[in-house]
Amino acid sequence: MRTCVQFAYLLASIAYASAGILLQNAPQCPEQHGVQAYAHPELCDQFFLCTNGTLTVETCENGLLFDGKGAVHNHCNYHWAVECGERKADLTPYSTPGCEYQFGIYPDSHECSTSYVKCAFGIPEQEPCTPGLVYDERIHGCNWPDLLQPYCNPEAVIGFKCPTKVPSHSQAAKFWPFPRFPVPGDCHRLITCVEGQPRLIACGEGKVFDDQSLTCEDPELVPHCGHA
Repeated sequence: MRTCVQFAYLLASIAYASAGILLQNAPQCPEQHGVQAYAHPELCDQFFLCTNGTLTVETCENGLLFDGKGAVHNHCNYHWAVECGERKADLTPYSTPGCEYQFGIYPDSHECSTSYVKCAFGIPEQEPCTPGLVYDERIHGCNWPDLLQPYCNPEAVIGFKCPTKVPSHSQAAKFWPFPRFPVPGDCHRLITCVEGQPRLIACGEGKVFDDQSLTCEDPELVPHCGHA
């Protein structure tokens, strides 16, 4: 059976076949079962797909490119996340209201926001950030609000103002320089202060927050949160 490297070399001879078609007289897929995707040697917005041994040329949707890692849609990834190298790509946007590209992630406001817009097939959907985070256009994802100052006000997002100092014998002081504080009525999250700005932190799965020790513990060790 041909190796993947040999297969990729053979694909170069059919690099400009039309997308979405079954290839005739093409090299045999390295694997005869399952689904495998291979980079197009010349184009970043196309790729070769083997489905149970059947070879086709596929085109990524508008706003997506192929890097072998993407799983946004049909093996493709957001164009800003793909390193094409020498492979060429058509990045002409096909825009619809709220979506520059048919697939993409965009801010939903010109102001600091705890949500963003995710487009699929040209349809925008508002998506929330994890509580305590805000949308950061630089990373196309959500981030700590204190990392977006002065654009964002962490105190307004979290609803908490970090004290300039804490009593030396308090439980919070044990975590200095990142003192911790409980969130009233919340058994799953806490607030920690980083350089004087608040961050909302979630306990891991299966853990609850003990407002006495200011640590995340097993539920049976925190009776009032045992069934939270």
